[in-house]
Amino acid sequence: MRRDAPSEDVLRVQAIAKSLGFRTSNVSGLTKIAVAIIGDTSTVDSAVFKVLPSVDQVLLVTRPYSRTSREGHPEDTLVDLGDGVAFGGGSFVIIAGPCAVESREQIIEVAHQVKDAGAKCLRGGAFKPRTSPYAFQGLGEKGLEYLDAARKETGLKVVTEAMDLESLPMVAEYADMVQVGSRNMQNYSLLTKVGSINKPVLLKRGSSATITELLMSAEYILASGNERVVLCERGVRNFSDHARNLLDLSIVPAVQRLSHLPIIVDPSHATGDMNLVAPMAYAAIAAGADGLIVEVHPKPELAKSDAAQALKPDQFAVMVAKIRQLAKVMGKKV
Repeated sequence: MRRDAPSEDVLRVQAIAKSLGFRTSNVSGLTKIAVAIIGDTSTVDSAVFKVLPSVDQVLLVTRPYSRTSREGHPEDTLVDLGDGVAFGGGSFVIIAGPCAVESREQIIEVAHQVKDAGAKCLRGGAFKPRTSPYAFQGLGEKGLEYLDAARKETGLKVVTEAMDLESLPMVAEYADMVQVGSRNMQNYSLLTKVGSINKPVLLKRGSSATITELLMSAEYILASGNERVVLCERGVRNFSDHARNLLDLSIVPAVQRLSHLPIIVDPSHATGDMNLVAPMAYAAIAAGADGLIVEVHPKPELAKSDAAQALKPDQFAVMVAKIRQLAKVMGKKV
């Protein structure tokens, strides 16, 4: 409250807080009085109190993302995909595969290659959100069928993106983990619907999103009933000309301090350059990430999307071998 706040203004704040179902307590300082509003305030707009007479500031002591926050859930969440594949708990899970599913032969070939190198999950887009409307948009349900065929041959878990409410049921039918891409990080209707499905979710950070915005997006999913969420850092907008985005690895320990959810890193989309992918992957495990999602293509020069950032299978195998060495230092198991 302001220094000159009359007692009736203090009482008004207390009365409104109590009418909303909260308890209050006055905290006296040397020059002013603060009114502590006690309870789950995540559902109340702080503007209710900001407009009251004599209110100087409204400070949030607890996080607005109550379910995502470590405050209410101090133990790390383990997101289990089954068959020994789980994010968190000291594991370092590698998801690998092409940007887009292009054919049955392509996805099955690369699935065997990434599995042999050490990946536990297969990525591949059946629905592709592209900047240009003329670019390859994916094979749709046929692509999902090819991913299913690759899973049956290799045993890899399938991670693929749902672009909208229409494609979500179809993707959820085939995927072991549903990806929400960076362009959809704040598609709240999609997040709410994803929260109602019984499938783990990979939520990618938007290209201009703050850590609070990322965690609030995760909150939509958790608030709708789905607690199996893995976050993903995939680069944010920047001013450099040597990489597509800025890979913000500082968000990994920051998220782990604020939230109980696992977080992985996407060095492929972050850098947009296959020469930068492996070094940033090593940096990601050093930063404490719980895994990677990496683009691998058997013939990158022929890829229909994101050719410049895709590793060849032999390059991926070399990278994973080095990651195994780093994992020992970091106390993680690939």
